[in-house]
Amino acid sequence: MTGKPTLLIVEDDEGLCGQYRWAFPGFELAVAHTRPAALALAQKERPAVAIVDLGLPPDPDGVSEGFATVEALTALLPTSKVIVATSHGDRTHALRAIGSGAYDFCEKPMDIALLRTIIERALHVHDLEAENRRLAAAPTASPIKQIVTASEPMLKVCRTVERLATTNVSVLLLGESGTGKEALARALHDLGPRAKQPFIAINCGAIPENLLESELFGHERGAFTGAVKQTIGKIEAANKGTLFLDEIGDLPHPLQVKLLRFLQEQVIERIGGRTSIPVDVRIVSATNTNIDEQIGDGRFRGDLFYRLNSVTVRIPPLRDRPGDALLLARYFLGRFNREFSRNLRGFTEQAVRAIARHGWPGNVRELENRLKRAVVMSDSRLIDAADLELSAGTDGPQDLDLRTARLHAEREVLALALARSNGTLALAAKMLGVSRPTLYSLMEAHGLAAAVAEDDATPVAES
Repeated sequence: MTGKPTLLIVEDDEGLCGQYRWAFPGFELAVAHTRPAALALAQKERPAVAIVDLGLPPDPDGVSEGFATVEALTALLPTSKVIVATSHGDRTHALRAIGSGAYDFCEKPMDIALLRTIIERALHVHDLEAENRRLAAAPTASPIKQIVTASEPMLKVCRTVERLATTNVSVLLLGESGTGKEALARALHDLGPRAKQPFIAINCGAIPENLLESELFGHERGAFTGAVKQTIGKIEAANKGTLFLDEIGDLPHPLQVKLLRFLQEQVIERIGGRTSIPVDVRIVSATNTNIDEQIGDGRFRGDLFYRLNSVTVRIPPLRDRPGDALLLARYFLGRFNREFSRNLRGFTEQAVRAIARHGWPGNVRELENRLKRAVVMSDSRLIDAADLELSAGTDGPQDLDLRTARLHAEREVLALALARSNGTLALAAKMLGVSRPTLYSLMEAHGLAAAVAEDDATPVAES
């Protein structure tokens, strides 16, 4: 084993084969003169790139055997890049070959410098696609649905949720919009003893104040204009199950009083009703606001907060989950490929860097929406930074201080290596060409030490 990539040459001209041998010292060459020999070598060597002459025996003056070889190779090795050698000026055959699955073409007589460029580009694309496939397969099944992560902060959240799911305590989820609060609330329900009972969610900030009380507590027929029938509220509908109160910080003050009474007594009265109805529910609430500030301003009742807040789970934003943006991008790419019947292979190097560099103010939801748009609209096999509407360069003004620029570049390369290795420190150190102790020191210096999964950490899914 030389460690060199394999280049398959399918050519019946011995002179040209000899020229290929000295022209590509960076490759391990496998040479075949016929289609059967080419397929046998391809099966054995699994070449990254192949050059196929269209004029092969038994049809050296035609192209039928060459096209048959191209089609057979692309069927046998769909990830290999096949470059066809065509007669000068014969673009019709070149275009037909690309339509048959070839990656590119080069005209005879060969311009070796041009052919080298084509082959190097083909090898780069092959390696990039292989890396995309490897990373796409990296996330493992998680007990928490729709969650994909390999970062230690989010793994810690997942482990906390798994422990809390078996209890009946009320849980307050704190996190920015788009970080996956509802997915975690569902996990608290699905992994606990109430899993077979209802899970009812209500967004307290999305319903007008004059309708929210009826949504929560229900109403009797005739309780107000338009109340033509008895209606069960969300709290009552969640009996024996879980009630998820999203954006609890937006709950109007009068309803805070009524919700507190329910939490204390475990009974409700529908609007217009006189009967006390016992309800057994587990309460999970969430907010992206500063609830302590609201309590200090008198906008949120402290006693209600303490009722809702038996345990607080703080969800890190995507920017504080090293490597997760790229991991999630590949997950969404696979999902949207299936959903929209596309076959995009992965991301360009510029897109990978843009994903790693972007701050993701909208968190996972922003990433999901950008990927959906890119999969639908992309015209090529690889998603580029422009498809994601992200800048491939450095955002903002350039800092001319050399030390600052070096630190910025060093942190970016560290984050990229940790993303590509899925947090496996031994692999990341190998990529960077440093020892593990040196990697630990660099991570600590850049504030990444506590945010990376150890080598034996199991990736967990999250949304």
